[in-house]
Amino acid sequence: MTRKIILIALALVVVLGVGCRSAIVKNVADAPFSKAGNKPSMEQVKKAIITAGAGLGWNIKTQSPGHLIGTLNLRKHTAIVDIKYTTENFSINYKDSTNLNYDGTNIHKNYNGWIQNLEKAIIVQISHI
Repeated sequence: MTRKIILIALALVVVLGVGCRSAIVKNVADAPFSKAGNKPSMEQVKKAIITAGAGLGWNIKTQSPGHLIGTLNLRKHTAIVDIKYTTENFSINYKDSTNLNYDGTNIHKNYNGWIQNLEKAIIVQISHI
């Protein structure tokens, strides 16, 4: 009986450990810039997003007006996001990844932290305009 309980407990630990490695993909939808101060230009927003990303290790390139592509390479992991912006808000959406176990809904839990950090850094950069 004791051995059976130990095996069940061990199996539960393994299942919970595997489940903790993934989370639902975080996307940022139309995050507003601070209402204080002047409205930034599209060029100012673009530069602020690129600067914010660079400070966190993101390589951000222009795709088209109002649309950037951000790439983060950490060790053997790569995350690629679409960043769309206006003079009033921005969005960050999952585009692609390597070695982050994306299954169409869930992804490695660290990804969401990277996105949250990028979101905060963009807001801080915009606030300095």
